Amino acid sequence: VVTSLTNPTVKAVRALHLRKARDESGLFVAEGLKNVTEGVEQGIAPQILMFGKEAASHPLLKAAVRATEDAGGEVIEVTQDILAKVSRRDNPQAVVGVFKQRFVPLTAFQPASAPCWVALHRVRDPGNLGTIIRTADAAGCGAVILVGECCDPYSVEAVRATMGSVFAVPLAKASEAEFAAWRRDWPGSVVGTLLSAEVDHRQADYVRPSLILMGNEQQGLPPEMAALCDVNVKIPMRGRADSLNLSVATGIMIYAAT
Repeated sequence: VVTSLTNPTVKAVRALHLRKARDESGLFVAEGLKNVTEGVEQGIAPQILMFGKEAASHPLLKAAVRATEDAGGEVIEVTQDILAKVSRRDNPQAVVGVFKQRFVPLTAFQPASAPCWVALHRVRDPGNLGTIIRTADAAGCGAVILVGECCDPYSVEAVRATMGSVFAVPLAKASEAEFAAWRRDWPGSVVGTLLSAEVDHRQADYVRPSLILMGNEQQGLPPEMAALCDVNVKIPMRGRADSLNLSVATGIMIYAAT
């Protein structure tokens, strides 16, 4: 049982809370047996698996241990104190997995393979991003594409919000120019949301596969991104609120398109 916070593996996992460490290593942390099991069931084994004594006998953990060892990964039992330090939580999960990040190039996607796809321009909030990934998974979307400078989908906060869907939904990164060039060959509708739009999102003509393009939390879609859309729509506001949370709005658009 590892008890020291100065253990090299423990220090490496703790460092993955920092984006610099994630970018340099290409790794990320997934907390909890459910999240780790989601990865294992998708055929993605942890490179490092840490667990507390209370989880040692759980059959799902035993399966995760086998998958990790079969893939040449490292398995260590740790104390509750180490789990708290690694998770930066007072009441930590009993299992923590470290996995390799996965990004798919835009050219690898087959648009006809799914009825709806999601592109996010400069999304800033990791909780929103994680929730959108989870919603995209629930709706059977083909991928979530991050356009421009976005927050990290593999941050601890974003991964928590995905509830395991980070392993099921392909992720891609692209600059604005790369996305614009790729979008030219899109065979279905590209639909954006704008407060100034006149078309109700329920009345738009969604031609599958639909590509939903959403702007960031503060500014929405800038003109140059809105211009890439075949149609821009609005979600009606009947109360005093003049806008929706980005993840809620994206969920509404996903299900309108599917």
